[in-house]
Amino acid sequence: MLLENKIAIVTGAASGIGEASAHRFAAEGASVLAVDIRRERAESVAEAIRGAGGEAHSFGADVSLPDAVEQMVQAAVDRWGGLDVLFNNAGTLRPGTAVELEPKDWDLVMNVNVRSVYLGAKFAVPHMEARGGGSIINTASVSGLHGDGGSVVYAASKAAVINLTRALSTDHGPAGVRVNAICPGTIETPPVKRMMSDPAVLERNIAAHALRRLGQPDEIASAAVWLASDQSSFVSGEAIVVDGGLRAQSPLGRLADPRPAHLR
Repeated sequence: MLLENKIAIVTGAASGIGEASAHRFAAEGASVLAVDIRRERAESVAEAIRGAGGEAHSFGADVSLPDAVEQMVQAAVDRWGGLDVLFNNAGTLRPGTAVELEPKDWDLVMNVNVRSVYLGAKFAVPHMEARGGGSIINTASVSGLHGDGGSVVYAASKAAVINLTRALSTDHGPAGVRVNAICPGTIETPPVKRMMSDPAVLERNIAAHALRRLGQPDEIASAAVWLASDQSSFVSGEAIVVDGGLRAQSPLGRLADPRPAHLR
């Protein structure tokens, strides 16, 4: 098993990429703390993992708050004795151009998508250093690489996550802490399914990907498992694109719908 005896935290674990990753981490042998602001849903994920023979517990936290993140990390350390992997996956989105977007929505998205990554590293790194190293994985997006029309704060937040990833990898690499980001394309999560309920919108988004389909949460979880494992032991500071060929296509083949598709 790729993650045998590792201790991992997955945020945004109540659904989508986070839920799939919590299951995959546990199946690969990790002890998993499934974290979400929706504590009841996170506990359902942990129960399902335990029912399949894995080791998991849940924790309810608003990952934009320092006290909550510190308590989250301490909960994993107290329960299992340390921390090896942190998957900063929690995120949110509010659509709109700079003219349309309300300042409160800018603050919300930046706090959940970016501040949470800083806070996660702040409290996780000392525990990882105490164990000789670890792996931090951050969910970014292809939106952070090329930008999406109609979602100024989401694109800005994901660009910030990518460069924050690089800075963290530089600061903490000498202590053995690797930090990487995953940049998904359009992944078939519950919010994306709702947004793609119009068949015409769905078809345009499918056509934007060279593989002519949307991605599945488990396909991002596979990348997260690899980054969490010792198989990626010489990979740090990278923004790994998992997008079904979205960026490889001509800009004319990219998303025709103005609403952003790169959601969790």
